[in-house]
Amino acid sequence: MAEFVPPDFDVPLGLETPQFVLEPLGPEHCERDYAAWTSSMDHIRSTPGWSESRWPREMTLDENRADLERHANDFRSRTGFTYTVLDPQSSDVIGCVYIYPLPDGEHDARARSWVRASRADLDTPLWRAVQGWLASDWPLGRVEYAPRT
Repeated sequence: MAEFVPPDFDVPLGLETPQFVLEPLGPEHCERDYAAWTSSMDHIRSTPGWSESRWPREMTLDENRADLERHANDFRSRTGFTYTVLDPQSSDVIGCVYIYPLPDGEHDARARSWVRASRADLDTPLWRAVQGWLASDWPLGRVEYAPRT
């Protein structure tokens, strides 16, 4: 399989806006991440791009930690990139952004994002910021990222 990103590409370690901060997701975010998505499962499922996903699903905190470790390993191995979305003041987890290969012949990658139900107003601003970031800072030609209204 071809590399997802070129070997000389410096993968961004984050994105900051006045509304949120993105940083690589890891097991250190486990409890805050778990609280965010378990309180918002129906909301996430109704978010563009998630209707056909098998996640979110019921998981224990330990299963969530293992999932976050998998995402961190993907990041280190440069096979996929997951970022937690944090509130810049409180560091609470607002949501997540996932950037993974999509070898469908039409797209280089798929991006998905979600925000917790209590911060639903940030879904479109996050989508806009990430869409711009992918276009300006990433070496990905065609990215599938479900549009927002």
